[in-house]
Amino acid sequence: MYRFSTYRNQYRANLRLALPVVLTQVGQILTQVADNLMVGRYGGEDPLPLAAVSFGGSVFFILFIASIGIALGMTPLVGELYAQGDRRRSSQLLQNGILFYSMLGLAMAAVQFAIIPLMYRLGQPVEVVDAAIPYYRMLVWSMPFVMLFFAFKQFLEGVGNTRVEMVVTIVANLANIVFNWLFIYGRYGLPEMGAAGAGLGTLLSRIIAPLLMIAYFYTRRRYRLYLALFAPHNFSWHAVGRLTHMGLPISLQMFLESSAFVGTGIMMGWFGDGAKTAISANQITTTVANCAFMIVMSIGAATTIRVSHCYGARNIGELSLAAKASYHLVLAWNSFAALAFITLRHLIPTLFTANAEVIAIASQLLAFAALYQLSDGIQNVSVGILRGIQDVRIIMPIALISYWLLNLPVGYLLGFTLGMGPSGLYLGFFFGLSAAAVLMILRIRRSIAKLRTSAQGK
Repeated sequence: MYRFSTYRNQYRANLRLALPVVLTQVGQILTQVADNLMVGRYGGEDPLPLAAVSFGGSVFFILFIASIGIALGMTPLVGELYAQGDRRRSSQLLQNGILFYSMLGLAMAAVQFAIIPLMYRLGQPVEVVDAAIPYYRMLVWSMPFVMLFFAFKQFLEGVGNTRVEMVVTIVANLANIVFNWLFIYGRYGLPEMGAAGAGLGTLLSRIIAPLLMIAYFYTRRRYRLYLALFAPHNFSWHAVGRLTHMGLPISLQMFLESSAFVGTGIMMGWFGDGAKTAISANQITTTVANCAFMIVMSIGAATTIRVSHCYGARNIGELSLAAKASYHLVLAWNSFAALAFITLRHLIPTLFTANAEVIAIASQLLAFAALYQLSDGIQNVSVGILRGIQDVRIIMPIALISYWLLNLPVGYLLGFTLGMGPSGLYLGFFFGLSAAAVLMILRIRRSIAKLRTSAQGK
């Protein structure tokens, strides 16, 4: 039987970690929201600028999120060492992570530049691709700086510090809004760049973020001690291997999940004469859904931190309570988000565009987005739990089944074969995310049962 008193302290501990991450996610989502709001308003009745930002951002996001996923592998490793008081090995992970993630960012940027010609082969209107490429190029240049920022961010999350990333992200993304205003509209004699100006603003804000992180580490004695332990002999393939072993399954899961959303966005461009309006409506819905999802991601990140610390201390009872508390929190939030999407579905799109057709389609998509909110919350927290106990290999095959074998095919079937249009594509998310939620819960129950048995045997 549920008792609030049983979970009161767990809610408090989880929210203490999650709330700064929420504000961090607000800052990160603010980049997308600012780009879309400002570019959408810049275009007015013309949906082309918003469609260009949507398409360019979607193509960039595929490898971007895969790279971020690899960096997320640092958090549970550092969290376990932090619970055990091992500062030296934590420092070694940070040192190797800085080099490895920065080099990965450069490599991914090279790949992203190489695929630019392929953007014309994704079935999108040529004018949309032409307008998207300058914006996309600016985002690609930001990759090494993003990965350097995440090296410091994930280390801080591992030691339970989520406040610094919050401040840095908010500052950087407030700068992004200012840069957007300057470059999109051409203020103070600067050239009017439109969608490309939004990309330049994002690039500059992402350069600022790692610089602020480095400054923080050097000015705080507690973290400067980790830097003082840096040494050439600490660079090792073993440390990079641990980061890769933990991060790669997370990366593949995030890639498969995000590819379902990106693939749906690309299929929006297959609706012939209505492609530009469908793309723009999807971008509005995705932007709004991401604003709600930032809470879910924050609870998931807090769950990974709490669970990794309990796992490091081998306190399985506390670990189980922390995990259940996260499920309670995310279900409460996603129920609220679903209700908001349904009741405000006709109002929200008007904040982004004045195009009546785009507003009508976006209103329908918001109603279908409400359907998958609970499943999305459960699967995200479940991933956070599996990361925390370092049981990450299973999440990739679950993602493959859920997103590539269910989500995308069902969405295509409903959207095109059965003629439901953009709404059918969104209904595919419900099937994919629900399958992921169920499969991951089954895995977690099995894994925690094994941990209990192992702890009792000692």
